[in-house]
Amino acid sequence: MEIKSFSVPDRILMGPGPSNVHPRVLAAMAKPTIGHLDPAFIDLMDQIKLQLRYTFQTKNEVTFPVSGPGSVGMETCLVNLIEPGNKVAVCVNGVFGGRMREIISRCGGIPVVIDIPWGSAVDPQKFEDAFKENPGIKLSAFVHAETSTGARSDIKTLTEISHKYNCLAVADTVTSLGGIPVKTDEWDIDAVYSGSQKCLSCPPGLSPVSFNQRALDAIKNRKTKVQSWFMDIDLITSYWGSGSKRSYHHTAPINALYGLNEALLLLAEEGLENSWARHKENSDILIDGLKKLGLSTFVKDEDRLPELITVLVPDGIDEAKVRNKLLNDFNIEIGAGLGALAGKIWRIGLMGYTSNRGNINLCLEALSNALK
Repeated sequence: MEIKSFSVPDRILMGPGPSNVHPRVLAAMAKPTIGHLDPAFIDLMDQIKLQLRYTFQTKNEVTFPVSGPGSVGMETCLVNLIEPGNKVAVCVNGVFGGRMREIISRCGGIPVVIDIPWGSAVDPQKFEDAFKENPGIKLSAFVHAETSTGARSDIKTLTEISHKYNCLAVADTVTSLGGIPVKTDEWDIDAVYSGSQKCLSCPPGLSPVSFNQRALDAIKNRKTKVQSWFMDIDLITSYWGSGSKRSYHHTAPINALYGLNEALLLLAEEGLENSWARHKENSDILIDGLKKLGLSTFVKDEDRLPELITVLVPDGIDEAKVRNKLLNDFNIEIGAGLGALAGKIWRIGLMGYTSNRGNINLCLEALSNALK
């Protein structure tokens, strides 16, 4: 095998993530690297935190990007808030709820699992029943936009139920942030995390998180050490905190943070409400086109995400061959089903910079061609 520089194919990324990256973000990432304790870089860190507060719709001081993908954000929220023996209500309506359950167990927590059929939103009544049947739950965890199924849950209501039982709430907004409303303060969510590569249209590798004071007080009053050194909030905030005298924690991914800053700036220039409206409008156009091709969506209308549409594979169609044809003939990537949905659905992403009419038209043309 000849070792050489990598030649990148020009893809239209219409899968479950990553999405296409805006040219301004790529240009920002190509700027010269500076030190992670350089005063100029610390100014950038403060700007990123400010922009993330707008994006999360929060005033939480502890709002910053963790160095790592969305799964690291998930672990950061959970390992800081779970102590051995804690009961944790976890909603599993897809792959990522299942990943939360696994992390809870590894933290020594006791998962109280609310199983929901894949493709459905979390049922608030079933969620509350878990609290009635299992007194003493300390924490709840749920996914806002389940990437494996394309279903959206009402996390405002789930948070309200959690607080009714004196329980903290953690929300996964990896696929929702920037694409549909996420109102951290208004909904009173205690800890929330996301990812850079979905509706923010930034390369993967950063996970924005936000903790409110209620969550920080719970962390402060822990009886045991946080099991992860790298993800210990007290240690990370010594670097991401306020002021110029910051402690070394780790070498931040400097150029990746240039990119995140530019991506957040682009979102602010468009306006959150305009971004939410764009994702919804483009989703409606795509779904109308899919129906004209004789294709059906997997999730019912009221639970369906606009930025990630799951499509049922028709009988007699080899779903992998269709995906391969789209990739090889049209340079379009769409996603396959995961877990129990493998071979049964396609996952079509309309996230961030990818969500535009030109991509929709090309995707529909390619699908029409492939299905023939």
